[in-house]
Amino acid sequence: MIKFALIKERKTPPDRRVVFSPKTLKEAAEKFPEASFKIESSDIRIFRDDEYKAAGFEVSDDVSDCDVLLGVKEVPIPALIENKKYFFFSHTIKKQPYNRDLLREILEKNIELYDHEVIIDQKGARLIGFGRYAGLVGAYNGIRGIGLKEKLFELPKADNLPDLDAMLAELDKVEIPAYKFVLTGSGKVAHGAREILEHLKIKQVKPDTYLENEFDEPVFCHIDVLDYAKRKDGATGSRKEFYKVPENYDSDFMKFSQTSDVFIAGHFYGQGAPVFYSKEDVKHKDFRIKYVADISCDIAGPIASTIRPSTIADPFYGYDPETGSETAFMDPKSIAVMAVDNLPCELPKDASEGFGEMFLENVMPAFFNDDKEGILGRARMTKDGKLTPLYSYLQDYVKGKEIEEAE
Repeated sequence: MIKFALIKERKTPPDRRVVFSPKTLKEAAEKFPEASFKIESSDIRIFRDDEYKAAGFEVSDDVSDCDVLLGVKEVPIPALIENKKYFFFSHTIKKQPYNRDLLREILEKNIELYDHEVIIDQKGARLIGFGRYAGLVGAYNGIRGIGLKEKLFELPKADNLPDLDAMLAELDKVEIPAYKFVLTGSGKVAHGAREILEHLKIKQVKPDTYLENEFDEPVFCHIDVLDYAKRKDGATGSRKEFYKVPENYDSDFMKFSQTSDVFIAGHFYGQGAPVFYSKEDVKHKDFRIKYVADISCDIAGPIASTIRPSTIADPFYGYDPETGSETAFMDPKSIAVMAVDNLPCELPKDASEGFGEMFLENVMPAFFNDDKEGILGRARMTKDGKLTPLYSYLQDYVKGKEIEEAE
């Protein structure tokens, strides 16, 4: 029998998400009778303690008798229990300096850490995550920003709505100006954002048509890397090469900057890849983008106007094209930026339900089939007080020999 626990989220600001909803956890218990589940009591979780009790689960302040502890965000150092297996987003795989001490303590306490971010299949594709919900909320926030800044409509904060259905119902009440939207990315984030555009019945047009025409209705163009990057030597590029050797490429996004009103950034940005636009590009007389919903939220990186993350409480700020500094969101001359870096927290119920379904399907079987697909092996970062071979590249980071920038 393996004892699992859903742990209380203790990080500040509070995160209301959880790995399993009561309904999905009940499914897990039925599917895996050799597993038992316990719930650590929490007053902030989107699902109440009594909902888990009603589903037949024990709720307790003490989960130290459990083997595998399932969380979402980083566990604060004082709350770590030694000699346990933990699952959470550790934010250490890119050597983020702010979590160096956390990884050290995990090793010190002989904890087996499994990071949700590296639960991947044999080809390296992520099997679980909150990406779709980041995309959904990010695009919704982008639309909300247009309404507020232009005093066209007032959408409520997603955070104040009960679920995704309620959010979509709010969108049904608004009319979008005849703006041109450019969307980047090919993963779950971009597809979540695309769901919002499609729900609004915004027409999709192909890149060539988009670049060459103006429209009397809102339209969107969903572009991939070879639409916005080109080989430096003028040769024909490939997606595979772009991801492998991004240094061979220059940005070719300016043609979209000059023909788009709204930029929804849902791409993954890799080290060495060309920027989308620089501070200088924004000053160009033909630069047209007025709204940026930066779901990817790489600070001081590929999108010059994203100069800091914003928050759920205060999701928008303005970027002054002339000075390259922050200004008022409502300033008519500013580019309106939305760069919330924890967007799925705004739809905690749906995000938790979706995450739990993926975890049940892709991860739970591995505990009971000798990990025949290697799911747990690839995600295990630490074991027996040491980094596992796959993550040995973090040794210098743990020792503090190198200072890396946060992601």
